[in-house]
Amino acid sequence: MSAAKTSFVCLPCRASFKQPYDPDRPDRICPNCAGPLIHVGSAFAAPPRRDRAAWRVLSVLLHAGVGFHKSCCGGPGYRPRTLREIRQRTTHARRSGEPLGRALVRYDVP
Repeated sequence: MSAAKTSFVCLPCRASFKQPYDPDRPDRICPNCAGPLIHVGSAFAAPPRRDRAAWRVLSVLLHAGVGFHKSCCGGPGYRPRTLREIRQRTTHARRSGEPLGRALVRYDVP
């Protein structure tokens, strides 16, 4: 039986790769640009390469430490999909003092 595969992304190339997860080999290299790949999780669905706004949203999420890992009861939960949703949650985090990673995964912004 083979190991389960998980997703890795290269933000500069806007490319996603499914590879077996090996905790002993955390550093992966992009086959296109030789840059580092970021582990995003097994519940990740890559946006189309030409959709720059979606990749920008993904970049903000990943740099804030938000991943796409499955939980025991289902998928990763709510993730913003537009730059407007990102701006709303970033403003909320700044005003309330809530950590950005937690504010980004809120379904509703108060």
